Amino acid sequence: MGDILDYFLCDNCSNKDFKLVYNFCLRFHGVNFSDDLIYDKIIEEKYECTQCQKTFSKDDIEKGLSVLRSKRKKA
Repeated sequence: MGDILDYFLCDNCSNKDFKLVYNFCLRFHGVNFSDDLIYDKIIEEKYECTQCQKTFSKDDIEKGLSVLRSKRKKA
């Protein structure tokens, strides 16, 4: 049996090409033991369709790939 490639496709336009987009932010919040604010650095990764610019989270893509695995195992 040869290799079979099933691609995750954009559910908006069926494109298979994506680019990684990062968001960087600082989340400031207080704590019980101090009046000073502390912060957490947050880096979000999103994947943007190169054709229609719809964005997907890593979880969205993992779920889509899981569906592809399930379909292939049943076939």
